[in-house]
Formats: sequence, structure tokens, C-alpha cells
Amino acid sequence: MSITTVRRLGVVAGAAAAAVALTATSASAHHCFVPMYSLTGPSSANWFVVSAAMGAGFEGYTADCAGAEEAGYAALREAGLPVGLKVFEKMTIGDPKHTGRTNPNGADGVGLEYFGDGSPLPEQMVATYVAGAEAYAC
Repeated sequence: MSITTVRRLGVVAGAAAAAVALTATSASAHHCFVPMYSLTGPSSANWFVVSAAMGAGFEGYTADCAGAEEAGYAALREAGLPVGLKVFEKMTIGDPKHTGRTNPNGADGVGLEYFGDGSPLPEQMVATYVAGAEAYAC
């Protein structure tokens, strides 16, 4: 990859991660999310789901073809990173009274994560997805 491509990936990833956080928090007024390691699980109207492709799309990145999109998701699976994020829309979980207390078992990259606690997962997810998609020749 060229330096320009690497910079572009960094800008897209950073901006998309911020967009994921802002969209999820402003859309539902919640401060936490659960990483998704599969997009084929059961769905519910109670959850707002942001896939890696959607997160990248917040800043205008779209994979050039279906193969590139799948390569982005394959890169996420290979790295052990989530392929999406979900936010519970009905209420805030983890800190329902907004007291600033967070679950001591949260923010560990496995379960409940907090946007405000600097979880790196949204940015890592988008950056890895974009890098994988960009590396694929359509």
C-alpha cells in the first residue's frame, strides 16, 4: 500500500469510528455496545446494528465489489475482531441511571463495551475491514 492509501485508511477508519459512536449514541442516547462476531444471528427490533461495511460507509467508503466486501469481513474474522456492533435501543445497559458507573467486566473486548471509555474496537473494526477490502483486486 502507498503512503496515501495508508493515510486515507487511517482517516476513513478514524472518522468512521467516530461516526459509529456518534450515530449510535445520538440515535439511541446510549453509551455502550456489544461487539458482534457474526451478522447472521437472530435479529430484533430492540437492537441498532452497525456492520463494518456500514461503519465504513458513514465516511463515504464503499467496497468496489462484493468480493472486496467479503475480503474485508474475512480480514476481520482472521484478526478476531467483530464484524459489527449492536446497541440496545430500549434502554441504557451497564449504567441505566447515568451515574458514570460502568460494569467492571465491560470494556474487555469480549462483551459490553463503552464508547466513552475509549474502546478501540469500533476503530479497529473499520480500519481492518477497509484494509481487507482495499487489498482485494476486483
